[in-house]
Amino acid sequence: MAKLQSKDETELISRMVQGDQAALSQLYDRYARVMYSLAFKILGSVEEAEEVVLDVFAKAWRTAARYDSSRSRVDSWLFLMTRSRSLDRLRQRQRQTKVVEAATKTVETSASDRPDEALMIAERRTVVMQALGELPDEQRLVIELAYYQGYSQSEIAKQTGLALGTVKTRIRLGLRKLKQALGTG
Repeated sequence: MAKLQSKDETELISRMVQGDQAALSQLYDRYARVMYSLAFKILGSVEEAEEVVLDVFAKAWRTAARYDSSRSRVDSWLFLMTRSRSLDRLRQRQRQTKVVEAATKTVETSASDRPDEALMIAERRTVVMQALGELPDEQRLVIELAYYQGYSQSEIAKQTGLALGTVKTRIRLGLRKLKQALGTG
């Protein structure tokens, strides 16, 4: 029975390579729920777990031609991508929190002479963190690299492997969304 299921799933991947969206839908129906459970266990967030599952199936669609049935079963391939993507998001969230905390601590230390100013800065930090968290991952990443780590747009393009134009567009769109979320644009 397991071999039949594996053969059937391999056939779904072959159909995906040919552009058959129904095959992707069948694969999604089989594995989305359990992949969501894995992502949620790692991330502890409904929204992020849902995004991970969608990201993984989008990647499976894009990379179906590279799937090698001699290296792994389809379910193992999907679970490995889910685990990897979930851990990437978890690390990104932890890095983001550390960077913002370090920046805020520096500002709060200089504002510690005035309690009202320190409170205002802490509130603003919370609002900015929330607004950053609402950005798509691609936009948040380039903004963090530019503004928190001081990379130029060219350096970001080299580090991420993106085209310079893509980096510029993502920064521009992300900043526009941040301005709207913060009520400044």
